[in-house]
Amino acid sequence: MTFVLGLTGSIGMGKSATADLFRKLGVPVHDADATVHRLYRGRAAPLIERAFPGTARDGAVDRVKLGAAVLDSPERLKQLESIVHPLVREEEETFLQQISALAPIAVLDIPLLFETGGEARCDAVLVVTAPAEVQRQRVLARPGMTAEKFSAILAKQMPDADKRARAHFLVDTSRGFASAEAQVRSILVCLAARPGRRHRF
Repeated sequence: MTFVLGLTGSIGMGKSATADLFRKLGVPVHDADATVHRLYRGRAAPLIERAFPGTARDGAVDRVKLGAAVLDSPERLKQLESIVHPLVREEEETFLQQISALAPIAVLDIPLLFETGGEARCDAVLVVTAPAEVQRQRVLARPGMTAEKFSAILAKQMPDADKRARAHFLVDTSRGFASAEAQVRSILVCLAARPGRRHRF
């Protein structure tokens, strides 16, 4: 039975880079964000267009228009999530079914893992973290990012300290890729000794 490791972390913590380290080491990774992007160009597009007219064209969702449609409206955001989240779950379940006989460990890369209750579908959770000043420097260096946007994004995410308190494993990315890879390898060694067991480490 495949051991399911949930991977999460706040913006700018290095979650995507950590997911890539798992891939590099041969661990299958399901990327929830990438799945959403794919669904917006496929199955989800007509459903979203029906609920939010004018947000899709030529079979693909216009993310800017969709963002404007749900901006500052918790009700409309919940409506969107009620469309997208079940489709993402279907893709996730298909992924796990396909690799169940092939991989002893699989990673579910879910940005809002705790916020959406996704930890219930995992055997353990890894939180990617870094000091707040490192996080801020990374995020503000992104094109188009402002301090106001950064604050708005943080307001929608569980605080890093709370995530760390609920984690089974941590990867601190502030010390560079070599250190992060060593931490990932250490976690895999630990998990390899307990394949398929559901308990905290």
